[in-house]
Amino acid sequence: LNDLPTASRESLHILDNVREPGALADLIESNLPVSNESKQEVLETLDVRDRIRKVLDQVQRQNEVLRVKQEISTMVEEEMSSSQREYLLRQQVKAIRRELGETDVDEDEIEALRERIALSGLPSDAEQSAKRELRRMSNMNTASSEYQVARSYVEWLADLPWKKSTPDRLDVTQARTVLDEDHFGLEKPKKRIVEYIAVRKLRRDGRAPILFRRDGRAPILCFVGPPGVGKTSLARSIARAAGRQFVRVSLGGVYDEAEIRGHRRTYVGAFPGRIISGLKKASSNNPVMILDEIDKLGRDPRGDPSSALLEVLDPEQNNQFTDHYIDAPFDLSKVMFIATANQRSTIPSPLLDRMEVIEIPGYTPREKRSIARDFLVPRQLHEHGLSIERLDFSDEAIDVMIESYTHEAGVRKLEQQAAAVCRAVAVRLANGEDVSIMADPPFIAEVLGAAKAKRQKPERSARPGVATGLAWTPAGGDLLFVEATRMPGTGKLHLTGNMGDVLKESAAAAFTFVRARAEDLGLAEDFVSHIDIHIHLPAGATPKDGASAGVPLYVALASLLTELKVRPDVAMSGEITLRGNVLKVGGIKEKCLAAYRAGVKRILLPKRNEPDLEEVPEEIREGIEICLVSRVDEILGLVSVAGPTSAPAAAE
Repeated sequence: LNDLPTASRESLHILDNVREPGALADLIESNLPVSNESKQEVLETLDVRDRIRKVLDQVQRQNEVLRVKQEISTMVEEEMSSSQREYLLRQQVKAIRRELGETDVDEDEIEALRERIALSGLPSDAEQSAKRELRRMSNMNTASSEYQVARSYVEWLADLPWKKSTPDRLDVTQARTVLDEDHFGLEKPKKRIVEYIAVRKLRRDGRAPILFRRDGRAPILCFVGPPGVGKTSLARSIARAAGRQFVRVSLGGVYDEAEIRGHRRTYVGAFPGRIISGLKKASSNNPVMILDEIDKLGRDPRGDPSSALLEVLDPEQNNQFTDHYIDAPFDLSKVMFIATANQRSTIPSPLLDRMEVIEIPGYTPREKRSIARDFLVPRQLHEHGLSIERLDFSDEAIDVMIESYTHEAGVRKLEQQAAAVCRAVAVRLANGEDVSIMADPPFIAEVLGAAKAKRQKPERSARPGVATGLAWTPAGGDLLFVEATRMPGTGKLHLTGNMGDVLKESAAAAFTFVRARAEDLGLAEDFVSHIDIHIHLPAGATPKDGASAGVPLYVALASLLTELKVRPDVAMSGEITLRGNVLKVGGIKEKCLAAYRAGVKRILLPKRNEPDLEEVPEEIREGIEICLVSRVDEILGLVSVAGPTSAPAAAE
């Protein structure tokens, strides 16, 4: 009673003296905290019973409100007391640590980490790990190494883009425009990227069938081609066309599995792998990530990084990729992986099976000229602070740089030569000269010096025992010369020229085939009884291997023994069998490019490679006569100076 206001206490005394029900109801209603409308309603009620009922209803409602307020007040008081108790305990812990000479834990830092974890959108497993580490940190000395390890781990969890992604730019026309602006040609990879963007657009619009919609899954492409053809820069253009972040992970020389999966936190200096580090750098869970030089992965007793990549590049598994350091599954299915390699043969088969391989062959001289004119020269002029008025390149000057100063399938060396010319002009301009130069072949020779490219050319004259083959190398196609000679002996076959085992077997098969067809070639059955054969492949310091040299080896041997003069402008490639069949070989486009650059007029290729000719540029198909053969008996008539001759057909 003493806690009530004075007016309320006086009302209680009056209530003790009121005996009439109507007056009692009016007195109670006048002291209730209700609206004037409610009070007016009670006054207008003339029946005493009804008036008392209305007042009782309002009293009950007020009692319920007071009960709820009391409960809330009690809860607030308990919460405040709990917070105060926790605060006091923390202060006591700090005081104890000060007495022990220990450094106080920075509560502000831990709270900041806790807020970052709450805002980062971690999955449940990672969030529990982060909270557990934060609890451990609160009981550690900040100067201890364990504290720093735990802090680094929590920061990695907070910084990873668990739910951060960039919106895809799904405009097919715009994507094609961006790709054409950055690269000349490369129609096949451009077509594949445009198809991917089109499919993503259908998924987003909901026009793809439900059974076939796998939202978020990105393709895993592998660009295979010689150096300098634009594999890495094409991946960068894909990222720009799709509106995604770009991350490059170099795999050349990586031999430790931990470089991919990361180190376990129990080791000193542990760190996440390159995949997780790349995602942190991109700040997005759907970047374009290029795995550069995937064919140059190493291996050592500590692990096989190519095996660790199997999970990364498998669309069925990479949505639960677990890095040893993070120790929590991360979804990689939204990442668009693009691998690059110079040759397919050195990529492990299980890894190759998970990727869609797109061949990017070398360029023709005409394509190189267009690339230099539209891309390389303007870029070098800009980088060297020059304008087109100060320096310009004629088409003849570009052709001279292509033919005399570079020998490559790509355009990297060509850009370096253009940069050298720009530097020479920049020096003259910096010295105060008024420079305005149209670079022509004499100016190129003055700046770059003597021709540096030693391009292989076919023989100038027809002669027996010499044949020109076509070889594939990681740097593109090239000519392969075969020389054969004979000497007195006992039928031995000598092979030189740094040949591999497969190439030696091809030479043995060609020699055996010639001996077996001695009668058809007009040779005596015992012609080898008094001679030795020596086959040599020039450029002996360069390793050579493969079965595609079977045809030029046969031509060199047969022409030597029959004194048949071989046309110097004919090149050939194909594997032969003892039954006389010509089998399919690889690298057709690269080999045709090499023949075209060398001035070859006729090419002999296996009949089974006819579908591969679709990838050969029309410029080459029109400039070179391509002859397809399926039997060895058809070859000599196509390579001899005398022209086609009738050769007896051999039985299968």
